[in-house]
Amino acid sequence: MAKLLRAGGRSSTTHLFSIITSKSRTFSSCSTINHETDLKAPPPSPSVLDRKSLPLRHDHHPVQWVFLGCPGVGKGTYASRLSNLLGVPHIATGDLVREELSSSGPLASQLAEIVNQGKLVSDEIIINLLSKRLEAGEAKGESGFILDGFPRTIRQAEILDGVTDIDLVVNLKLREEALLAKCLGRRICSECGGNYNVACIDIKGENGSPGLYMAPLLPPPHCASKLITRSDDTEEVVKERLRIYCEMTQPLEEFYRSRGKLLEFDLPGGIPESWPKLLRALNLEDHDDKQSAAA
Repeated sequence: MAKLLRAGGRSSTTHLFSIITSKSRTFSSCSTINHETDLKAPPPSPSVLDRKSLPLRHDHHPVQWVFLGCPGVGKGTYASRLSNLLGVPHIATGDLVREELSSSGPLASQLAEIVNQGKLVSDEIIINLLSKRLEAGEAKGESGFILDGFPRTIRQAEILDGVTDIDLVVNLKLREEALLAKCLGRRICSECGGNYNVACIDIKGENGSPGLYMAPLLPPPHCASKLITRSDDTEEVVKERLRIYCEMTQPLEEFYRSRGKLLEFDLPGGIPESWPKLLRALNLEDHDDKQSAAA
């Protein structure tokens, strides 16, 4: 069962990821689980975590959470909202990679080739980027974290599990056709960096399964003419990322399920439908959201 949330961990973030870096080369290759995966399969059985076991939280006590889910499922959106609600940093390794790509650092050209082919970035590179981010955050007084995009393999999870206690792993799920449409609809404002989505997803329910509607997240007028598409958001690359996720990352579900830390959440629609239900699954309250709804 997930531990009660707490600050800290076994060590400071600087020490934590210096240990990860030093240990990353000592672990054996990624453990394998014989696990056939079908993204079109019916929703999984209920999570091993009972949401009633999670304490209702009203404070901003630091947490140590991980968000799992296929590319494009919305990990960044919901992790960022929870980050603001709980007062802990949201650390997305995808953002760290893109920041490095836009820099003139020594990794930029190497990362560009990896990302444009839809491949996973190596453990060593990700750990290096995470280490720098956490050290910078610690210098600013940050504590706790919500990790998004790490770990992606059992090897990474073993490294992380060996040096810190993850309190909870939230696994977001969405139908494959919706995932593909979301990824292909993503847009970024080239001026302000805002993230938007032009896809209007409307999937009719069949054979007793519910329908799914996700409205587009359109930009304000001053950004509309400045939208660009990420270089890795092509149909070929997105499908390759989903394939790699199926082969390498979904076994993480069993890894964390066996440790009683996995909370599985099927997204019922867009943010208006999903956000309040996710809060209920986590036994959280968003007073600002309630006040907005009341207004």
